[in-house]
Amino acid sequence: MMMDANKLANNSTIHGTVWASFQHSFSQVQFLLDHNRLLIKEINQNHESKFPESLTRNVMLIRELNGNINKVVELYANLSSNFVTAFEDQTEGLSAVRAAVRQPPFESSTVGGQAGGMKPPPIFQKKMQQRS
Repeated sequence: MMMDANKLANNSTIHGTVWASFQHSFSQVQFLLDHNRLLIKEINQNHESKFPESLTRNVMLIRELNGNINKVVELYANLSSNFVTAFEDQTEGLSAVRAAVRQPPFESSTVGGQAGGMKPPPIFQKKMQQRS
């Protein structure tokens, strides 16, 4: 139970760390996408100019663009994986705490002829029988 309580106490720290990681990754993705926009603009200008030097430069720019796209795909894959891991860790932690805290005060049985009701402790059963 103490370990579960510690998990809950660290929950806000974990959320902060996970959120900071997500923000950092999204910032990297946004930087790469903005840079790619500039690369595409330059590639288009070079293509329209039809100068041999510009077209030769396009080969380098297209390679850089391709590398950036691969980095964006990798960042999104890592984000997805990190999100799933964080969600699973949180779910497991909450489930463990709920299981430790969830100790029903009464046994499950039928009360009043309805299935799924709660069976009161014996002392209350005696009082209910006396009233009947």
